[in-house]
Amino acid sequence: MMPTLQGKVAVVTGASRGAGRGIALALGEVGATVYVTGRSVKGNSTSDNIPGSIDETALLVTVRGGVGIPVQCNHTLDAEVEALFARVKEEQGRLDILVNNAWGGYENYNGDRWSDETKFTDPFWQQSMQRWEGMFTAGVRSHLLSSRFAVPLMLPHHHGLIVNTTAWDRDKYLGNLFYDLAKNAVNRMAFAMALELREYNIAAVTLAPGFMRTERVLAAYAENSFDLSGTESPEYIGRAIASLAADDNVMEKSGKVLSVGDLAQEYGFTDIDGRLIPAFKIE
Repeated sequence: MMPTLQGKVAVVTGASRGAGRGIALALGEVGATVYVTGRSVKGNSTSDNIPGSIDETALLVTVRGGVGIPVQCNHTLDAEVEALFARVKEEQGRLDILVNNAWGGYENYNGDRWSDETKFTDPFWQQSMQRWEGMFTAGVRSHLLSSRFAVPLMLPHHHGLIVNTTAWDRDKYLGNLFYDLAKNAVNRMAFAMALELREYNIAAVTLAPGFMRTERVLAAYAENSFDLSGTESPEYIGRAIASLAADDNVMEKSGKVLSVGDLAQEYGFTDIDGRLIPAFKIE
């Protein structure tokens, strides 16, 4: 049985689709008010024409039992991010949960190669620097920027949770130099934030899902026949975040890199199909 987050306020960035949508839905299902952010609005997808918008996600959050509030926001633009959190402050007066999930670098990628025929695992000297910009500007920097504006909404209440989504399997290489550097920067960011926020009772963690059946993955599967038998739904990571947010002892995990599968075993939740999928491992 999932915990209740009735009365809690969350911001989930990059929630038009994929992991962000799954996280928003899982938080809504346990009663949270969720600000759903991203660039894609109804009728105008900004991600390689892959379906999904903040409006659709917010509606589904409300249908699930929470309150979904769509806010169009480009997380590479400081003024738009500042305006987002100013709105949360004005409308709610607080923020309990921030999920930093907005990301870049996957544009024109079909799960096997980019449109320029470069593969994910090709050496770094063959990779486009645009992928660096996507992963570090739309990814790492956007996480830091959102956290910077979110923390002042948490400080007066001496309570809060910041979750950075990541990719991780302990000391394993992630297969792409830009991606490996970016994700490890995200991991280290949570570690450093945790040190600075500990005295205010605000936890910061990084959370790694396994291979998820996102819209992009499903589209790539249709072309490349991937084996999806061991994959997770995007809501599995959402259930992990809901469990962390309801844990009175979450400060014990602050600063750590966590795996969704490990938290499923600890907290006793399953994926939407009833499976308890173990933590993802790189072979």
